[in-house]
Amino acid sequence: MTPAEIHEILAERFGESILAFDNTSVDPFILVQPEAIAEVAPFLATDERLQFDSLMCLSGVEPDVKSDDLWVVYHLFSMTHRHTLVLKVSTPKEDPKVPTVEKIWRTANWHEREAYDLFGIIFEGHSDLKRILLPDDWEGHPLRKDYQEPEFYRGIRVPY
Repeated sequence: MTPAEIHEILAERFGESILAFDNTSVDPFILVQPEAIAEVAPFLATDERLQFDSLMCLSGVEPDVKSDDLWVVYHLFSMTHRHTLVLKVSTPKEDPKVPTVEKIWRTANWHEREAYDLFGIIFEGHSDLKRILLPDDWEGHPLRKDYQEPEFYRGIRVPY
């Protein structure tokens, strides 16, 4: 099934929660309202026509330093039907919150923790949302474009 056909199914089922379909990029993607991902994800995983049983990757992205938003990008795969899909949600930088999908795809647990750690995106309902790469008391989120690396951390020079 093509991304365009999947978009049609989602638009019919979820209406205005499916914001856009972009097929001009290398990986066509469907833009979904952040709060709707909690309903769209289980549908994608369980609908017989789709059966997206694998979350290959979930990434946090800051598209531009001037942007007021952060993105969460989901790369999905169906082992049954051998098709792929890219979903994106956009959330404001000031209060970035997106529902978790870890109950749908267990691998999201680690991916969401990484996006939280490095971008500060809060995945609501996550079972263990805490830093995964940096110390718990680290300040800031290093993959944000406006991040300022501290000179010292616990008395140790940070820049090498």
